[in-house]
Amino acid sequence: MTNNDVLRSLRYLLNISDARLASLCELADYPVAPSLISACLLPEDDAGYQSCNDVLLAHVLEGLVFYKRGKDESRPPMPVAKRLSNNIVLKKLRVAFELRDDDIQAILQLADLPMTKAELGALFRAPGHKHYRECGDQILRNFLRGLTLRERGCAA
Repeated sequence: MTNNDVLRSLRYLLNISDARLASLCELADYPVAPSLISACLLPEDDAGYQSCNDVLLAHVLEGLVFYKRGKDESRPPMPVAKRLSNNIVLKKLRVAFELRDDDIQAILQLADLPMTKAELGALFRAPGHKHYRECGDQILRNFLRGLTLRERGCAA
């Protein structure tokens, strides 16, 4: 999935405005103009379309974690990923929504993509681990769709 697709899915999932999505970045100490967010949410063939880079999406995800769980001021800020993969996006969403393995399995079941705990665990392993599995676009897309069904009661 492209970063723009993830951003669109998050906006729909959370049912928030472009300005509120920009304020998520501010929670992660990364001020961004709502017009940039709006440009990233446009269809690719639109004249004002702008590609969402990894840094912007990483800050949106980090801001989402702070928005959903709160920010611990006593801890030093963690470095934001400069290069995003579907696995990192999935991990950030897991943390933000405080999901356990059973929750993720239920979400994927809602999206008609059942996975075993072993298959799921492989997505959250370190990239160098022998059982690491790359999260494909289909898994992330279905996860976002299932999470939307769970949170909003309707699919994207």
